[in-house]
Amino acid sequence: MDEENALKAFVLRSYGSPDVLDLTDIDMPVPGDDEVLVRVRATSVQPYDWHHMRGEPYVSRLMGGLGLRKPRISILGADMAGQVEATGRNVTGFRPGDEVFALLEQGGFAEYVCVREDELAPKPKNVSYEQAAAVPMAGSTALLGLRDEGRIQPGQKVLVNGASGGVGTFAVQLARVFGAEVTGVCSTKNMDLVRSIGAHKVIDYTKEDFTRNGQRYDLLLDIAGNRPASACLRALTPKGTHVLIGGPGGRWLKPVDHIFSVLAVSRFVSQRAAMVDATRCPQNKQNLMMLAELIEAGKITPIIDRGYPFEEIPAAVRYQEAGRSPGKVVITL
Repeated sequence: MDEENALKAFVLRSYGSPDVLDLTDIDMPVPGDDEVLVRVRATSVQPYDWHHMRGEPYVSRLMGGLGLRKPRISILGADMAGQVEATGRNVTGFRPGDEVFALLEQGGFAEYVCVREDELAPKPKNVSYEQAAAVPMAGSTALLGLRDEGRIQPGQKVLVNGASGGVGTFAVQLARVFGAEVTGVCSTKNMDLVRSIGAHKVIDYTKEDFTRNGQRYDLLLDIAGNRPASACLRALTPKGTHVLIGGPGGRWLKPVDHIFSVLAVSRFVSQRAAMVDATRCPQNKQNLMMLAELIEAGKITPIIDRGYPFEEIPAAVRYQEAGRSPGKVVITL
């Protein structure tokens, strides 16, 4: 390896705890004709990362989302904000020094990464790299869940189950942007946060079960995934929509079993059910540009719980995996 053309990255060679993330030197990537080489300034941590790190649930290995015996993805990190270092010969929209951000399949846990031009968007001008890095996966997931899968309309009643997390904090704000009446579900300690970002009503799940309080919603954005499919039907109007984003993790099936059960039940009732997968969306660049416009207009704000330096990515993953983080956990390079 040429040390002058090396970079540091956390490499994942086998499944396991955050301790398997190995900080090491790797070769500097070279951008292809349609790619941009970006100096990563910030990234973030989310369930996507530790699911791939642990190789769980095991059923995902059989379904092809994860590698069967070893990780399919060697460098985690789906969120990235940074500066353009170099461009491929076909790239016309960016030049060195431009500030950018992107939603990646992999590569954010490294000092440099190559990104296709059609996946890269200009960073919002009025936020830091850390704030921008909090946006791509969480913001895009919330946007897809509400607008595309949820088909949100002004005046609808929307419930966000898991309103204080990364996706949830964006979902509450975006639902307000779309003109909905928003109810957020979270723990006692995060109720003030959820109110502060625009929720009309906040339910403390430790004291109240939203599926049993008699309220009905046009759209349930289900990030927490902690209520059975049959119970969630009680919280929906007859033509309501249940959008699935996640749920408690597990070694073998969870949250895949919860997602499948909701989708199966929806075939026999009047309510719709749908799920979101932001990493496979072909319009991620356009979605990021829309989110950037909303951020620059002051209509949504990335919520950050805690920051870590690059060298402490394993600690950041361990903290986020514990599941008590309000907003996002970000990394500074």
